[in-house]
Amino acid sequence: MDLVELPAPELRKMIGSKAISPVELTEACIARIEALDPYVNAMAATDFDAARRAARAAEDAVMRGTALGLLHGLPAGIKDLEATAGLLTTHGSPLYRDLVPAEDNLLVARLRAAGAIVVGKTNVPELGAGANTRNPVWGATGNPFDPNRNAGGSSGGSAAALACDMLPVCTGSDTGGSLRIPAALCGVVGFRPSPGLVPSPRKLLGWTPISVVGPMGRNVAEARLQLAATAGLDSGDPLSYAVDGREFLAPREIDLSRLRVGWTEDFGVCDVDDDIRRTFHRKLDAMRGMFAVCEPVEVDFTDAHRAFDVIRAESFVAGLRAAYERDPESLGPNTRANYELGAAMTLADSASAHAAQTVIARRFQRLYDRYDVILAPTTPVAPFPWTQMFASRVGGRAQENYYRWLALTYVTTLCTNPAASLPCGTDEAGMPFGLQVIGPFRGDRRTLDICESLETAFARSVELARPRPDLHKLASTVVEPPLRSIVVAAPAGSERAIRNAGTSLV
Repeated sequence: MDLVELPAPELRKMIGSKAISPVELTEACIARIEALDPYVNAMAATDFDAARRAARAAEDAVMRGTALGLLHGLPAGIKDLEATAGLLTTHGSPLYRDLVPAEDNLLVARLRAAGAIVVGKTNVPELGAGANTRNPVWGATGNPFDPNRNAGGSSGGSAAALACDMLPVCTGSDTGGSLRIPAALCGVVGFRPSPGLVPSPRKLLGWTPISVVGPMGRNVAEARLQLAATAGLDSGDPLSYAVDGREFLAPREIDLSRLRVGWTEDFGVCDVDDDIRRTFHRKLDAMRGMFAVCEPVEVDFTDAHRAFDVIRAESFVAGLRAAYERDPESLGPNTRANYELGAAMTLADSASAHAAQTVIARRFQRLYDRYDVILAPTTPVAPFPWTQMFASRVGGRAQENYYRWLALTYVTTLCTNPAASLPCGTDEAGMPFGLQVIGPFRGDRRTLDICESLETAFARSVELARPRPDLHKLASTVVEPPLRSIVVAAPAGSERAIRNAGTSLV
């Protein structure tokens, strides 16, 4: 096994014991990025020189016997919605194509404080809008299992980078499924934590519980490690709260034979393709004997779509009003549609939506009187061509807007429960299938414990085990059109900004 393929916790132990050097690991990650990123375009801006300097400093700290952080010496990819000091942060938008922040935001600062080495940014849809990672600055991110298909979004660059073993640490964020969907389509783990567990002061609407930042990983242990390094109180996020992040490091073994599992294929309100329904039932058949109870659930999600439409639109209105009023054409079609939808809404719409969310969340929590966890598919469709902006038809039904196909994840967002996407074999197209694991209210640690126990059990099953992409096949795959062909122009600005762009710059 190549060094870059080892799990992050093992790599961290090897660094602490001097079995490997942070310099050696960083060079191995850079080599993997240079070898594979041209075929998937997971990375946006990179700064390998700065990463090498940080790796040498990390090596010196090890040799001096300095106390080491949880992520010491581990190379990291930061989603291109998070501000990184001295490193181009474009949000995938021409509006920010020259932006080189002076400071890290809180998430990045905590990662660096824990010893992580920032190698570069990972690709996103424009302004994070949508679940197909493509934008006019960096181009599109292809799926490592088939680069002609999409990698999901908005954390698609992070998911693809992890699946290709480019980096052991990658960040994500989630409103309607942006951690869970790309994790599902790329065969990795995405964990949406409870609101406030990982503080996010970059939110303009600090009191909204629907937008969170959270970890991704190739397995649950990697997600736990990142969560431990980033969780905890910060006054910049009014929903945050004090917690000892290290409590997430030690998994508590779950006796699956005593687990009470409820499942739903569509929450009663979500469109799902027939092949995904069949795949989900095939997975349930393979795991049903593992649990004490495994039965379908019913819950009333009436008004969920309208509630999400309004609450989501509020964030876009807050963030895009100035840009829209200055020049509507400066926004891409998705972001412009989001703003216009929100701007047309009324105070009555807002009040009704928030009231509906409250009712839905309370109904959903009642399920946990009987069940320990709820299972569902993460996505309603198999990965589609990245040239297609979104899934316009699902289950034979036309979708009324570009994000309606994300309903399986956004209805659980409304409930605010911790939720993960766990790799669970493949679908009928041979692409990764993600199992959505929804835990009890504020039960983040228990949800991760259940996920890790499921992951261990799945590894023993051909039907359920995490699939791995054929990385040797990537170089021989012809991608039409090229992943970076939708870039309208190279990011303008300083020589530093251009150098930061690495292999993804056209």
